[in-house]
Amino acid sequence: MEKVADYKEIIDIIKEKGGDAFRLCYQCGKCDVVCPWNKVRQFSMRKLVREAAFGMSEIEGEDIWRCTTCGKCPKVCPRDVKQVESGISLRRIATEYGVYPVSVNPIRSIRSSLNGDGNPFSEDRKKRADWAQGLSVNTFTEGMEILYFPGCYLSYDPRLKKVAAATARILKKAGVSFGILGSKENCCGESIRKTGDEELYRQLAKENIKTFIDNGVKRILVSSPHCYHTFKNEYPGFMVKFEVVHIAQYIFELVNEGRLELNKEYKKKITYHDPCYLGRHNGIYDEPRNILRKISALELTEMADTREDSLCCGGGGGRIWMDTPKGERFSDLRIDQAVEVGAEILVTSCPYCIANFEDSLLSHKDRETIVIKDITEIVQEAIS
Repeated sequence: MEKVADYKEIIDIIKEKGGDAFRLCYQCGKCDVVCPWNKVRQFSMRKLVREAAFGMSEIEGEDIWRCTTCGKCPKVCPRDVKQVESGISLRRIATEYGVYPVSVNPIRSIRSSLNGDGNPFSEDRKKRADWAQGLSVNTFTEGMEILYFPGCYLSYDPRLKKVAAATARILKKAGVSFGILGSKENCCGESIRKTGDEELYRQLAKENIKTFIDNGVKRILVSSPHCYHTFKNEYPGFMVKFEVVHIAQYIFELVNEGRLELNKEYKKKITYHDPCYLGRHNGIYDEPRNILRKISALELTEMADTREDSLCCGGGGGRIWMDTPKGERFSDLRIDQAVEVGAEILVTSCPYCIANFEDSLLSHKDRETIVIKDITEIVQEAIS
């Protein structure tokens, strides 16, 4: 890329892109202590912040792309440096110049697919609702209780389509009046925004917002914590506000209202993984566990690094689309932790986590002793 002329110009660009909080850092290093990268390799957010604060002119390297935006460092930062937002500001500069290291090259094709097809998989938009075939799922119409927005992974990924189907069966069992918008949906845009492409995020968001308004959507049910986060916390930046609920919250609501009965025994030892964007970013820890505790015969055990200290799966910040070498995957460590507590099933409530855990399990020495499931798949098996 072209070198920016001088210190002041560099600082002005970083500030313009949202990284002004870098200057608050006094290099205590607490961010490095809690960063999950330092469990698998050396990485210093403190160093990155220092370089940016003094007008870092090199953005060709991989370090600015390592952050998974897991949210651990902002929780311990004494100066509110806003590491997530500040780090994304550097990615915005790199995106503007089209500078991507080899491991980040897939982002180019992801951007093209999102722009043309509304999803990151280069799949036909018309097939977005194919997961619902044979389930008698209706198109959303104004007046229904809730819009179910499965998101891209649950709409197209063969493994995660099963989670969308389980969700639909649960909603039908509870007598919920719901519908989907299928080909009218776009990706929520959360992950591409975290890679620094603000323009594409805004395009996707505006199209979704128009679709929601045109179809009379008031309440949105999501399976992905990333959709939850962006609909609830980022779309209001467009002067709109929808009621957004994650499936774990909604199932707990249905059970408490007596609309859904968990009446089958489930004789398994289970451990629950807190997704970063459901837990740390949005404070939802209890509902998933409370659902599992209501299931007869189910034994719930906790891993190391749980709740606020949960270990990131490695998929946030757009890294779900980037190459992470074997030996540097947080998801490998999480499988180890689940095995250590004797769990038969590692349960979570995020498509990125499931995708990463399933990938790690393929080559794990204990792959025959543990399985990965979404919480909806457990609930589906616990209802008659």
